[in-house]
Amino acid sequence: MPLPFLTADRAFDASVEDTALPFDDHDSWRRPYRPGPWRVAAAATLLLLASFVLLAAMIIAFAGSLSGGGACFALAVVVIVCALRLLRVGAWVSRHGVRRVAFFRTTTVGWNKAAALRTVQQPVKWLGLPRTVQGQALVVVRRSGEQLPPLVTDHNADFLARAEAFDRAADTIEAWGAEYRVG
Repeated sequence: MPLPFLTADRAFDASVEDTALPFDDHDSWRRPYRPGPWRVAAAATLLLLASFVLLAAMIIAFAGSLSGGGACFALAVVVIVCALRLLRVGAWVSRHGVRRVAFFRTTTVGWNKAAALRTVQQPVKWLGLPRTVQGQALVVVRRSGEQLPPLVTDHNADFLARAEAFDRAADTIEAWGAEYRVG
């Protein structure tokens, strides 16, 4: 008995996946793209490390050293929080504006304060490391003329070696800006 809903015999259409559903709430913050494989792999590695640290905390606590077990448990909680924060990093949009979530800092720019939202060629960081390479970046320019750090780049953990996904995400964010930006 064939089960077509469990197979991948249908044609894949990326545009159908990326469109907003009619009941989607445009007032809530959303990431207009999926987290990339590098970001997911880093977070999964951190969660795996946290599981080993939790196991060590349990062994240490059962061995009789509650302070050592508590320290290991606290370290595991910090690693889990870091993994979850790493998954939240990226560009988020809503009807209210665009939000750049970095690991330690979040910057929100309302659509009424954004003068331009465009993709530019410039040196960008490779996977967030100090090394820079020539690439594309989606930047926001405020009405005051200040240019924010790039929202997304084609060499970050979401789009490394995925140029089509970067183009789709940049176009989607620019479309949100074109729809909600005033003036």
